Amino acid sequence: MRARLAVLAMGFGLLCVTPVFAHHSFSAEYDSNKVITLTGTVTAVDWMNPHMFFHIDVKGTDGKVTSWSLENGNLSTLMRRGWRKDSLKIGDVVTVDAFLAKDGTSLGNARSVKLADGKKLFSGSAGDETN
Repeated sequence: MRARLAVLAMGFGLLCVTPVFAHHSFSAEYDSNKVITLTGTVTAVDWMNPHMFFHIDVKGTDGKVTSWSLENGNLSTLMRRGWRKDSLKIGDVVTVDAFLAKDGTSLGNARSVKLADGKKLFSGSAGDETN
């Protein structure tokens, strides 16, 4: 009986600790000195904890399309800032100000998103405390 309780307690402990390891630091992944503005078409929106991600296709001056993944703040912060699950829809054209990923991939941490109707929503980024 005691052995079962010990195994159960260890399993519960692992469940509690795992999300901490999965979360990352803004400064470890993004460069707060490198901001880019992207305009593209929304291809996917993922509302999941701990952060919301969306993906856009951006056409370069050479005509080449690059798919970007953009991380936003946590869900409760986004909701307080006016975001709703239907704020971004697949096919919408948006303009995003984002911090670039340090690894040079097409990944950014969104500061703000200007929607097709002109409304600007702040993203609750950890790297931009002025929002």
